[in-house]
Amino acid sequence: MIKNFLIILFFISFFSVKAQVENDSIDTKYLEDQIYLSLVYNILNEKPSTISQNGFSGGIALGFIKDLPINETRNIGFGVGLGYSYAVYIQNLKITSDNNLAIASVATDYNVNRFRTHAIELPIEFRWRNSTPTKYKFWRIYGGVKVLYAFAFNATYKDAETVINAKNISEFNQLQSGLFISAGYSTWNLYIYYGLTPIFKGLDLDGKKLDLKEINVGLKFYIM
Repeated sequence: MIKNFLIILFFISFFSVKAQVENDSIDTKYLEDQIYLSLVYNILNEKPSTISQNGFSGGIALGFIKDLPINETRNIGFGVGLGYSYAVYIQNLKITSDNNLAIASVATDYNVNRFRTHAIELPIEFRWRNSTPTKYKFWRIYGGVKVLYAFAFNATYKDAETVINAKNISEFNQLQSGLFISAGYSTWNLYIYYGLTPIFKGLDLDGKKLDLKEINVGLKFYIM
């Protein structure tokens, strides 16, 4: 599914740029307002030695960035955006809920064990690029901070006999933040996000506080 989506995205971005080159007059006050799409692999950082990831823990984000140039050539500036993100983490951290209290343990002999999040994200980035009013393919380095409000959490555990779901537990940290950088040419860019805020708050595993954070590594696409 991701492969087909990327093929469609390539053709959309190609024809978008082609149309701009053919139809747009030269605008010295141009803006790089853009739709962005991120496809990433999610890595759990600062996890205990008993916790391991298995399978593909993927994520996707889609949003819009407003360009705010600060110099005359308009190749340096800021960007402020708003978007939606979805993430899944496939690992052996079993999360259950009893009387509104979340309980963490190490899962063994299971068929499915994962948790998923849905979030609204606000990226604020510093932007450098070598664009011009007539140059629609250019190199860029964008970096900054991202704040997320995670409005939904769902942990699922399945074995041969039981199915357990834990939704929107109070120990899930809904307000998160981190640093990111994206760099590349034209539509295609490498993307890294380093979470600074723990995913959980007040959740213990084997008597020790869980301080899991996330790292995202993948591709970010900017669509004109």
